[in-house]
Amino acid sequence: MQNSLKNSTSEKRTLLLSVLMSSPGPLIVGIGLIIGKSSTQMADFVRRSAELVGIIAAFVTYCAANRDGAVDEAKKKHIEMISNLIVGSMMTLAGGIMLGISLLSEDTETGNVIPGLAVAIMGVIANTLFWIKYTKLNKASPDAIIAVQSRLYRAKSFVDMCVTAALLSVALFPGTKVSMFLDTIGAAIVAAYLAWTGIKTIAGAVKKGEVHP
Repeated sequence: MQNSLKNSTSEKRTLLLSVLMSSPGPLIVGIGLIIGKSSTQMADFVRRSAELVGIIAAFVTYCAANRDGAVDEAKKKHIEMISNLIVGSMMTLAGGIMLGISLLSEDTETGNVIPGLAVAIMGVIANTLFWIKYTKLNKASPDAIIAVQSRLYRAKSFVDMCVTAALLSVALFPGTKVSMFLDTIGAAIVAAYLAWTGIKTIAGAVKKGEVHP
């Protein structure tokens, strides 16, 4: 009982920390768009905004599903399914919008991408640590919402690696065909992977009522 309570407290704190650390991302990248017009940076702004909504939804629904004795098991699973559907929908929506931006953008002037690059590099580190943390929490005490967060942060880690590579090429070789190509390809890869992960999350939630990593 004590271990279960301890795990629940750790899970809640980790979710709250996820919300707090994810909140500045869209703002910083958004400000960066004022001085930079990279397709990858634009797509990354949309992606981070959608992910933040999903992370907040996960935190709120986790709190609702784990109130002491207030929610029965069936109700808890229903709440968890709703949370996972929201997270999956946000990931799929972000992926679709990002793909559209990367394919339809005709602006060849990328401008200053340093703000977006800085956020992406920090994202690689933070999201990898969260991925490891959520994976350990779910192994210690399986929970549908925590399992989806593990999957989300695995995707976020991969996405930020791609964003870092694309924006780094733009920063090092501004205005070249190589950087513009990598910028577009980087945004497309990020979008496709995010959408695929979101669809998989939705399918798992609908089929089983819970999602396993």
